[in-house]
Amino acid sequence: MYCPDPLIALIDDDASARNATRALVRSLGFSVVVFGSAEEFLASNAVNEAACLVTDLRMPGMTGLELCRHLVTTERPIPTILVTAFPDEVSRAIAERSGVTAYLVKPLESDRLLRSIRSSIGGGAVPFSS
Repeated sequence: MYCPDPLIALIDDDASARNATRALVRSLGFSVVVFGSAEEFLASNAVNEAACLVTDLRMPGMTGLELCRHLVTTERPIPTILVTAFPDEVSRAIAERSGVTAYLVKPLESDRLLRSIRSSIGGGAVPFSS
């Protein structure tokens, strides 16, 4: 039986961070599509195909947290991993209350990212991780 790899959508306005994370996600064995903004992602077919989002918290326009909330309110929730180079307890707590599955700090550690993606696409109750 053919079982395609889960598609991971990566959203980050920083091209160098986006490219580095894309290479990391691919090296972990996942298919990945990349976008420079939340709006670009929402206008794509990936919004209906992605098994998991890995999105930057801070971006011009719609932030990663706003994207997660938008998907929930439009009844298209996708497990979301927020990443940030500027972690703080307030945004972490808001992310947890908003249904984000993981809150990771850049630079990303491959083991932590892999565990977060696997937990996110595994379905069911996912403990919030940071």
